[in-house]
Amino acid sequence: MSLKNKPTFKSGKIKVGISIGDPSGCGPIVTLKAITRLKGIADFVVIGDAYLLKGLPRDSRLINLNNIERKGFEKGKIKAKYGRASIEYLDKAQELLINKEIDCLVTAPISKEAINKAGFSYSGHTEYFLKKSGVKEVAMLLLNKFLKFSLVTRHLALKDVPRALTRERLYNNILTTYKSLNSVFAIKNPRLVVCGLNPHASDNGLIGNEEQEVIKPVLQKIRNKFRITIDGPLSVDVAIYQALMKKHDCVIAIYHDQALISLKLTDFGSGVNMTLGLPFIRTSPLHGTAFDIVKNPRLVNPDSMIAAIKLAIKCALNQRKA
Repeated sequence: MSLKNKPTFKSGKIKVGISIGDPSGCGPIVTLKAITRLKGIADFVVIGDAYLLKGLPRDSRLINLNNIERKGFEKGKIKAKYGRASIEYLDKAQELLINKEIDCLVTAPISKEAINKAGFSYSGHTEYFLKKSGVKEVAMLLLNKFLKFSLVTRHLALKDVPRALTRERLYNNILTTYKSLNSVFAIKNPRLVVCGLNPHASDNGLIGNEEQEVIKPVLQKIRNKFRITIDGPLSVDVAIYQALMKKHDCVIAIYHDQALISLKLTDFGSGVNMTLGLPFIRTSPLHGTAFDIVKNPRLVNPDSMIAAIKLAIKCALNQRKA
């Protein structure tokens, strides 16, 4: 491993680690574009391969793992060696976090297919950090400048969601979300709303029974035990509308697309993926590897990466002040 452009970083600014994700994807491009635009607001430590990061501002630190040969490299391709590299970038980021060389981490997109080709079973960053950090519970928070969603289930086929929606899973998700909104986002007494699984939140059991048998008992238990302000289960459209009207600070979504559709319709550019419950701040842009456009860098929009970096800095500052 070689180090390049290694300043001393004694400024007191937040030290933001950035892993470039799949080297064949848009990660290197959005990293370069975002850091260039945000130059000066933080101390950046970028983990990747040097030849993919030409033009990195000189006041940034580059940790060059040199794990992808330049000869034969192809953009926009799903390959096991690229998946392996993206995990190696994360392993190095984890080391930096443990050693307190960075205050927070922003992860550029990885390819789930590529990392599985490389022999890793993670379905994404969230599952990687859940295993590596040693914590028992994490929550995936998806947000933009208008809405926040915490996902009870993540990357599951729809047919598997009802079975995965257990009282324990919902209970842990709500508490992890509530605690993180308070500690990381500095929201006092966060107001939550829980979506139903079924249309119209089942109409009191007429359309499915998950609301009656799983969601309502958990909400009542939490209200009684913690005095948390939490509404639901509500029909998804009603819950989201109320959140847009600022009645709720965060929506608890039962499955993936309850959150993603609303976020991308209201404002894709400011979308961020964040893992709650970790011993550190981790954010990511709310898009994938963009293999289809990565050969034309002009088409690659860094707005979501910029939003992810800004959020990581904000949350790290909140933790520093706590």
